[in-house]
Amino acid sequence: MSEQAVPILMYHSVATAPNEATRDLSVAPEAFAEQMAQIGDLGFTPVTTADLARSWREGGPLPGRPVLITFDDGYEGVHRHALPVLAKHGFASTLFVSTGWIRGAYDTGGGLDTMLDWNQVRDLAGSGVEIGGHSHTHPQLDQLADDALWFELLRCKEIIADELGARPVSFAYPYGYSSRRVRRTVREAGFSQSLAVGNGLARRRQGPYALQRVTVRRSTGAEEFEQLVQGRSIARNFARDRALTKGYVVVRRARQVRRKAIRSRV
Repeated sequence: MSEQAVPILMYHSVATAPNEATRDLSVAPEAFAEQMAQIGDLGFTPVTTADLARSWREGGPLPGRPVLITFDDGYEGVHRHALPVLAKHGFASTLFVSTGWIRGAYDTGGGLDTMLDWNQVRDLAGSGVEIGGHSHTHPQLDQLADDALWFELLRCKEIIADELGARPVSFAYPYGYSSRRVRRTVREAGFSQSLAVGNGLARRRQGPYALQRVTVRRSTGAEEFEQLVQGRSIARNFARDRALTKGYVVVRRARQVRRKAIRSRV
């Protein structure tokens, strides 16, 4: 029997008129509504990140065709545009918030477009949306020293717990970047599972701290979206992304080596 593969959809902004910083990774509200209708028509059942990881960890049941709908960062359109559509279909979802980007007492001013405020985050949580962590200020976690890494994880977890009255159990790596050290620290910080990007289907063998997702962007048409959800042609659709990622990995590793050398001389 082959291992079950689950599509985890990664959304960011859902907006009619996104700014240039978020445009490519945004989705028009009309397109989002059509995509959710496609999910229903194809017979998929959305589950939360916590539900999927718990099932794979403990062996509990999953629907016949599970899918995850996830949102990163915390853009205001998730509440304005996505929530009514999700509620209409009765779909579960997970929102990963960068706590320093959410409007309110902890706002560091780093948000790329109009962000949610904490009342909206609470409204989403009260509507059944799982709220997960996405760091505090959205840095590349694998480029941080240990103290800064711990701060990003614990500050994010603390703020969500204070605002919602419940500790987050799921995490998503900003930019999708992680390392063995980052994944270990996320686990030690108390998160039970975490999502990367990878642009592939999630499988249990990836482990609970490196589950892959597929990116939904403004250019994703109805045919490509159906292919992503059904796990077809993913390698072809993301061939350019993977080539760019491989090149950037070399650059990032060189930066890490330089940082380590500088720290060792201090």
